[in-house]
Amino acid sequence: MEKAQATVDQATAEELVRKIREESFTLEDFAEQLRQLRRMGPLDQLMEMVPFFKSAKIEADELDDEARQLRRFEAIIGSMTPEERRSPQIVSGSRRARIARGSGTTVQDVNRLLKQYAQLKKLMKGLKQVEGRAGRVRQAFPFLGPPGR
Repeated sequence: MEKAQATVDQATAEELVRKIREESFTLEDFAEQLRQLRRMGPLDQLMEMVPFFKSAKIEADELDDEARQLRRFEAIIGSMTPEERRSPQIVSGSRRARIARGSGTTVQDVNRLLKQYAQLKKLMKGLKQVEGRAGRVRQAFPFLGPPGR
């Protein structure tokens, strides 16, 4: 936790939460999260810090593959125009080919990134809905108290 706190600025974290709530999380934000993750150290060291992952036997080559994939994603996002990063839905087939050439990856890699980003946005939307429902439950049952109590 200390390593994460040292790497992640509190204001940046609050801004990220705001963007998630407003559903304005972009590929630029995603790339920034990848950079912060990389600043925290190698994936295998990060996994050892999380109790759940400590007990899971994840092969070193699997983690290497994931680290390579994250670097590829950063390269792909870096090859996009600012407009494409803000609005990935405008990335057509010819743009995907240009992005792949510019990032030294394949069109399939670009497709994979866009698909995972879409899934992430969907997950964030679901979390926002759950958060909203929890707030309504607390309003209906005030005796439950604030969250975390």
